Amino acid sequence: MRALGVELGSTRIKAVLVDGSHRPVWSGSHGWENRLEDGVWTYHLEDVWTGLQDALAGLDAAPGPDVLGISAMMHGYLAFDRDGRLLAPFRTWRNTCTGQAAGELSALFGFNIPQRWSVAHLYQAILNGEAHVQNVAYLTTLAGYVHWRLTGETVLGIGDASGMFPVDGGDYHPGMLAQFDALLAAKGIRWRLRDVLPRVLTAGEPAGCLTREGAALLGGNLSAGLPLCPPEGDAGTGMVATNSVAARTGNISAGTSIFAMAVLEQPLPRVHSEIDIVATPAGRPVAMVHCNNCTTDIDAWAGLLREASGASPEVTYALFYRSALAGEADAGGLLAYNYYGGEHITGLEAGRPLFCRLPESRLTLPNFCRCLLFSAMASLRIGMDILTADGMRLDRLLGHGGLFKAGSAGQTLMAAALRTPVAVMETAGEGGAWGIALLAAFLLRREGDEPLEDYLARRVFAAEHGRTVAPAPADMAGFETFLERYRAGLGIERAAVDCLRG
Repeated sequence: MRALGVELGSTRIKAVLVDGSHRPVWSGSHGWENRLEDGVWTYHLEDVWTGLQDALAGLDAAPGPDVLGISAMMHGYLAFDRDGRLLAPFRTWRNTCTGQAAGELSALFGFNIPQRWSVAHLYQAILNGEAHVQNVAYLTTLAGYVHWRLTGETVLGIGDASGMFPVDGGDYHPGMLAQFDALLAAKGIRWRLRDVLPRVLTAGEPAGCLTREGAALLGGNLSAGLPLCPPEGDAGTGMVATNSVAARTGNISAGTSIFAMAVLEQPLPRVHSEIDIVATPAGRPVAMVHCNNCTTDIDAWAGLLREASGASPEVTYALFYRSALAGEADAGGLLAYNYYGGEHITGLEAGRPLFCRLPESRLTLPNFCRCLLFSAMASLRIGMDILTADGMRLDRLLGHGGLFKAGSAGQTLMAAALRTPVAVMETAGEGGAWGIALLAAFLLRREGDEPLEDYLARRVFAAEHGRTVAPAPADMAGFETFLERYRAGLGIERAAVDCLRG
């Protein structure tokens, strides 16, 4: 049995084929970037299909898959009319232009609705008086869109669905649906929300088969009739890829954005505007701390170092992460904000990348590199402190994504920043594409009502070897000093947003 997983991430579309032992035997990828157009972060939908075709171009040299899974960035706004026409440019999770809608819905529901959630984008469009909302016939995420075009099925895995609208059990929350429908009626909108949202599925449920038209969209390397698992978001596939779907487990995904997922034993005692409540692909409740900004600023500075040195990207990144471990514990008094976009955790609706220092700060390459890594982790730590104050405890966190792929610096400093052991598995570099391949395999190989967490623990991760790093006292103390400086300097970042107009 071979399963193919494809994930459309923020900078890369990746495909991973796994064998009957769940080990990757083939992979392909395609690089792409979001665009800022008319003040909106977006991707063009034609780039979705050319990117998927490129990522899958070499698949004909590998044994064909028996099952397929699609994953992508969560949240955002993809609205279509009854003829399948896109009604507005794709608005991604990165946009922070829905503050009014998110605030009003959170107050109405008594449940946090972050700005990047699909329902916040929808309601903001309604509040803005955008004419297209009367014609919405289908609202979905990027993964849901790709799956729909491949299969004709308007469905979504519960993990991804829980970032569109709150879920309760295995479906959208009925009381909140009724509350939103009352808002629609008051605005004179004829349709009802459930009618335009994807149908919710949980892991292991069939989600349709690849059509001839869908196979052609992928470049002809796959055969019509191939079964698909429910499409999922990158948070859900990250949980699967790190075996973090059971209570008291958690994971960190660190790439263009950074977020931590903690599977809850019991509900949080209060609502927090900084914390999302979403779901695992099996439907368990999860507390999610999501920060919009992570490695983009590191990549930009690494590019400058590469330009100056003439070294390859691999050598440059290795030097960067190695240098960070050699820096002073608190990064020598340096300070950076990695905000390319807004950051709700710290109350900023827009961002300006910023590096600053005092005259007595020690500007060395190791301190500079450590400062940039600490900056990538600081907002996440601020959010995690909220969960810790509510009594949440985790045995360890599993890390995956670009921050953890170059040596041990990301893992070591993350453990210090979060004051929790951080483990990285040998498969960490495969990320969400591997995670959705595992969910696809679960569709075909599940035995009866076997829970997803049992399947992963028994058949996938039983022999998995990884490395766990405990936080070092000196690094923890250094990060606390940096974080105090970071909190005190947030006014500098706010002033930069006010004074530097894009």
